Amino acid sequence: MSGIKELEDKILAEAEVFPGDILKVGSFLNQQIDTSFMTLMGQEGASLFKDAGVTKVLTVEASGIALAFAVAQKLGVPMVFAKKHGALNISGEVYSSPVYSFTHKKTFNIVVSREYIDPSDVVLICDDFLAKGNALNGLIDIVEQAGARVAGTLIAIEKGFQGGGDALRKKGIRVESLALIDSMEGGNIVFRR
Repeated sequence: MSGIKELEDKILAEAEVFPGDILKVGSFLNQQIDTSFMTLMGQEGASLFKDAGVTKVLTVEASGIALAFAVAQKLGVPMVFAKKHGALNISGEVYSSPVYSFTHKKTFNIVVSREYIDPSDVVLICDDFLAKGNALNGLIDIVEQAGARVAGTLIAIEKGFQGGGDALRKKGIRVESLALIDSMEGGNIVFRR
C-alpha cells in the first residue's frame, strides 16, 4: 500500500459520498480530469513500479484510462485498454473475460485484441477504483490468457472495506493504492493508515 497525502486531501475537499458506498470524484478523477493532479498521480504510480520491468500498462475503459495513460507515459511504455463491448474495429483473435459492474449492475465481457499483449510482456494493471476487485480480476485473467506476467496493480482509490484489495493481496498480487479508504459511514471518509 502506498498512498499520497495530496490525493487524500483532494478526496476530503472535493468528493461526495452517496448511498450504496458510492464515492463521487467526478470533479477531478473520472468525469472531469484535473490534468496536473493526474500527472502527479502518474509520477507516483510510475515511481512505485519503476523497477518492476513493466512493458505495458493495462486498464479497462473508460474511467481508468486517464491514470493508466499518465503512468504509462512516465514509464515510457504503451498503454492498452480493454473494451467493455465488442467493436467492429477489433479484428482477429481477442482475450476476453466477464466482469460484473456494480455501478452499472450488469456483466460486461471485456476484450483486448491478442496483438497487444503477448507472453513476453510484464503488465501493470491500473484502475481508478478498487472495491470488490471484479475489474482487476478480469484484467488479471486477460494477462494470464496471454501468458504474460502481472507486475501488480495500481489503483487511484481503494475502498478497503469492500475487500477486493485484501483478497488480491492474499493471492500474492501486488496492490498499490494511492488512497485507501477504510470507511465512509455517515459520509465521513476514514483512510487506512
